[in-house]
Amino acid sequence: MQLSDPITKLAGIGAKRAEQFAKLSIHTVYDLLAFFPRTYEDRTKLTDIAHLQVDEPACFRAIVCSSPTTSHIRKGLDITKVTVADHSAKLKLTFFNQPYRADSLKYGEEYYFYGAVCGDFIGYQMNTPVVERIDSPGVLTRRIMPIYPLTAGITNTVIAKAVRQVLDNCLSEMPEILPEQVRRENGLISVQEAYRTVHDPETVEDLERARKRLVFEEFFIFAAGLRLLRERRTVLEKTAYANTDLHGFAEKLPFALTGAQKRAIVEIINDFRRDTPMNRLVQGDVGSGKTMVAAAAAYCVAQNGEQTALMAPTEILAEQHYASLSKLFENTPVRCGLLTGSMKASEKKAVRAKAERGEINLLIGTHALISEATQFSSLGLVIADEQHRFGVGQRAALSAKGTAPHLLVMSATPIPRTLALIMYGDLDISVIDELPPGRQGVDTYLVDETMRKRINAFIRRQVEEGHQVYIVCPAVEESEIESLKSAESWAETLQSTVFSDLRVALLHGQMKGAEKDAIMSAFKDGEYDILVATTVIEVGVDVPNATLMVIENADRFGLSQLHQLRGRVGRGGAKSYCILFSSASDGDTLARLKALCKTNDGFQIAEEDLRLRGPGDFFGTRQSGLPVFKVANLSLDPSILKRAQEAANRFLAEADPVSPAIKALLGRIRLLFPPESNIYN
Repeated sequence: MQLSDPITKLAGIGAKRAEQFAKLSIHTVYDLLAFFPRTYEDRTKLTDIAHLQVDEPACFRAIVCSSPTTSHIRKGLDITKVTVADHSAKLKLTFFNQPYRADSLKYGEEYYFYGAVCGDFIGYQMNTPVVERIDSPGVLTRRIMPIYPLTAGITNTVIAKAVRQVLDNCLSEMPEILPEQVRRENGLISVQEAYRTVHDPETVEDLERARKRLVFEEFFIFAAGLRLLRERRTVLEKTAYANTDLHGFAEKLPFALTGAQKRAIVEIINDFRRDTPMNRLVQGDVGSGKTMVAAAAAYCVAQNGEQTALMAPTEILAEQHYASLSKLFENTPVRCGLLTGSMKASEKKAVRAKAERGEINLLIGTHALISEATQFSSLGLVIADEQHRFGVGQRAALSAKGTAPHLLVMSATPIPRTLALIMYGDLDISVIDELPPGRQGVDTYLVDETMRKRINAFIRRQVEEGHQVYIVCPAVEESEIESLKSAESWAETLQSTVFSDLRVALLHGQMKGAEKDAIMSAFKDGEYDILVATTVIEVGVDVPNATLMVIENADRFGLSQLHQLRGRVGRGGAKSYCILFSSASDGDTLARLKALCKTNDGFQIAEEDLRLRGPGDFFGTRQSGLPVFKVANLSLDPSILKRAQEAANRFLAEADPVSPAIKALLGRIRLLFPPESNIYN
């Protein structure tokens, strides 16, 4: 049996069972071996029946002291009952829909059992425990039992037995990708021992050693993959820009750039002076001025006779960029164009013709920029705004319209440095960590339902003063969780009862793009007083007149997402506020929300979010073409990450590129990085 074989090679796994395994992304023998437990149960300690505790699973040894009986209750329900005993007490066992137990449990014979007793008015009993014969090797009892993620039709026992076959038959084929010196320097066990132990640990200490090895290995593979991405960039050639004088750009600005903006621009210009294409991320808080940094880059590109494509996630955001940048570049050589899906065919055709002839220096648009119909005369820079809304494949599709164009991606979600390394490991990073002068912080308050009337009065007062209000709900429609506010029903309630004299609009992600854009535009133009929405407004249009953000069920959101939502207000001259509604009583949840009330610093909030929740899936990692770790955890293992990176870089620098070790490493890199990462293209 080979690790690359389909799992149907394993005994007991036919086509139907393979379909069930496929739902867990298990297709091959290797997939099964790399399907790690989510937790463990200690079944090594035996307990007397008399000492079993209600609702606490335990392992015990007992003899069958009654003949099992099976009763057919109704269609789909058979109940098998039997009594077992040890030296301390008797216990009734009940098995649901396991009629074979009547034959397999023999009167007078001993077995190992694992389960939890339950009690009612009849007395104590145990429902459907795990059973193993005394002479069995201990697959399900007398061991530290791995507990796996499951899906319909696949039980923990099914996975455990399948994994046992792999461990017994083809673990020896698992290649060792960590050099002996690396293992020795970092105190790591072998790959085969690690995989055997993680599925079949004898002690907790053994399990920790296996985890350390697997975490290091995963980070080692990841670091090697990132190095390949970076090396791929260095083989591309691009003529360095000769003209990098930005005095003309600075003179056009109606305000002074912050120190952080200047620093980011200098880093971009330095990239332009090299003979390889730039791959840079600019991340900064909402309102930190990333767009002006992008504008400076586009200005420099135009001076050197090339074009810039700026891709925004929504039409309304693209239109906003077009309005501000075309005004900024008036009376300069930079000519702007706009291309969105909702434009008339004739308008799109005219804009595309100008781009292809080189008459547009800066083309701003949405996904329409990626379409085959859009061509450029000389594309020199691709800018992706709100990077996490675009997959790596989309970035690559736009970049392919030029010859090794520079790439600048922007994110308004501050990311902890360690997480940024994972999300954007193939990019150089510029951080804008200060706000322009005069930009006000947003006062944030955590309240519960007892404050509802006062907050409603505050909403009305804001509207009476000529301002507008956002109200964000965690769900679109009525939820199974009664306490969750739904945007649809809450908007209807507010309009019909609380604020019947005000203009209330509804916005959510299930609406069509044109409908969403129309509502957002109307809100920006002051046609609505209150916008009830889901997180679709997290990245949205600039509405300086909006001064209040109310977030319902705030405990349902991550800190970074709450901070993004809060960033929708405070964009004008008036004092702005954010109200977090939550009825949560959990101490950790309240601590998380209170942390948001204490600071407006997005980077500080992101660090706190990482500490409290772990990395999670900040941007839909699978959709972004980035690796998903099976074992490693950034919030728990940063020191291992650093050592693994150093080891991987040293190994790749010294190893023979055609050696078996490199070949084995490349195979593992392909498994960690999804195909859409284009790591080998």
